[in-house]
Amino acid sequence: MHQAAKAYGAVAQQTASPRELEAQLLLRAASRLQIIHDDWEGQRSGLDHALLFNRKLWTVFMTSVTNADNPLPAQLRQNIANIGIFVMNHTLNVSGNPAPERLRSLININRQLAAGLSGRA
Repeated sequence: MHQAAKAYGAVAQQTASPRELEAQLLLRAASRLQIIHDDWEGQRSGLDHALLFNRKLWTVFMTSVTNADNPLPAQLRQNIANIGIFVMNHTLNVSGNPAPERLRSLININRQLAAGLSGRA
């Protein structure tokens, strides 16, 4: 988890708001997965690393939204936690049965949430 936390900290220094930081990290994770999706034969060796980065990022999100001190409304926190559970389960499925098309849902989830955090949804 150290690398995801390090990336989070590095981006935080460049960003004005936590929402934008989270959006940038989601887009970074989506981009890594997209590169592998688009060049499966040439980039597949990076799959485990990209999935690990995404999983660590979602671990941070899930830990945050399940914290009792989180100021978000309970229903929104629950929705994010549910998406996180899906992401974790799907990541395990992709790891066990890798295929480029199986990356699409992870890519789309990250991009959609990033758009919402950035006010582009």
